[in-house]
Amino acid sequence: MATFATSDQLLVIIDPAARHTDGESVRIAKDVLSAGATTKVCLPDGPEEFARALGRRGSRRPVVIGDDRALVRAVTLLHRHRELAGCALSMVPVGEAALAESLGVPAGAVAAARAVLDGAERRLDLLVDDSDGVVLTALGIPAAPVRTASAEPVTVAPERPRLRTRYRSLVRTLAPRPTRLAAVPAPGPSRLRVEVDGDTVVDLDQPVEAVSVTPGSRGIAEVEVRPLSLGAEATPLRASGRSVTVVGADFRYRADAAVAGPVRRRTWTVREDAWALTLPAPG
Repeated sequence: MATFATSDQLLVIIDPAARHTDGESVRIAKDVLSAGATTKVCLPDGPEEFARALGRRGSRRPVVIGDDRALVRAVTLLHRHRELAGCALSMVPVGEAALAESLGVPAGAVAAARAVLDGAERRLDLLVDDSDGVVLTALGIPAAPVRTASAEPVTVAPERPRLRTRYRSLVRTLAPRPTRLAAVPAPGPSRLRVEVDGDTVVDLDQPVEAVSVTPGSRGIAEVEVRPLSLGAEATPLRASGRSVTVVGADFRYRADAAVAGPVRRRTWTVREDAWALTLPAPG
């Protein structure tokens, strides 16, 4: 892992949801970062300004203060503009941050801010689907029941040829949907064909209760299929590979903290060491 000097210039992007959720933690994180490095602080009012700030970061190292959705938004923007490989992200979690903490980001504003200043860059694998969506930690099919924001899929606008419109056109597709009060119905058994590197793990004639895919290490995804049990608990089917294709009738899936679909076919491919996150230095 590559370490950073505290003299690095930081671009601190404070997600608007974080300011409303826990303004005190935001203030503490900003104070710690400003005391240890040269910082430029951005207070975007929404996703479009968030994207504009990230796109104009220059040589500054971006630091996101926000929840898991803010982290996924930043990774998605950088990936879709093919800038992810050369940009190490840092994060101070404020709000729901189970995903970030599972990646090794410290809980708490002070500890996370100190890791930004004194931590090390760790490269991580990424799942990328055939619609250019990303999965940082876990993919689940069918989607678990939730009572949260709308789970409508993200639609990507065609790429604009001029630089100044790139982030503007994309961010409109990433704006949050209105919150739905009704819970997503509990899914029943699904009939899915799951292929790993072209080999069929389970076919449409065998109902399954769940499929999970996680980016492992060295460019390999770990796949687990749980067949429908009619008595004794069925033994999960496991496979690993670089490409996972799922085919079925209008299935939804959970990618990290969001629900997408319905789709009839989707392929995820592992990108080895595709992105970098600043974490506490080892030792």
